[in-house]
Amino acid sequence: MVLMSYASSILGNHPAEFGGIDRALLNEAVDACVACAQACTACADACLSEEQVAALAICIRINLDCADLCETTSRILSRHTGYDRNVTRAVLVACVAACRSCADECEQHAAMHEHCRVCAEACRRCERACQELLAALT
Repeated sequence: MVLMSYASSILGNHPAEFGGIDRALLNEAVDACVACAQACTACADACLSEEQVAALAICIRINLDCADLCETTSRILSRHTGYDRNVTRAVLVACVAACRSCADECEQHAAMHEHCRVCAEACRRCERACQELLAALT
């Protein structure tokens, strides 16, 4: 059974004009951002439970920053009434940067911490989805 996300269902039936944005790319970016925000929040929490938590301080900080940016990005991408392409571009650029940074950091810890490996995977997916949407906007 294939589940459709709530965002996908709503965006697919949204009455506003999306300014030519590919809705499939938009849906993937929203879903990837939501998943990444959750993964980063959970990874930060898991890092806080590790014995050597001090060694993961940077990872925790980057996780939380990435989670905040992904959450904000998903909300902005879900709103199209009064749509501003320049704001969308800026938010996507910031999200790509945060996801890249978080994935790079988590990959350094992935051999020791499975939660970091999973988080890096979610960040890379989100980074790709936001880059694809950004490329379609230009």
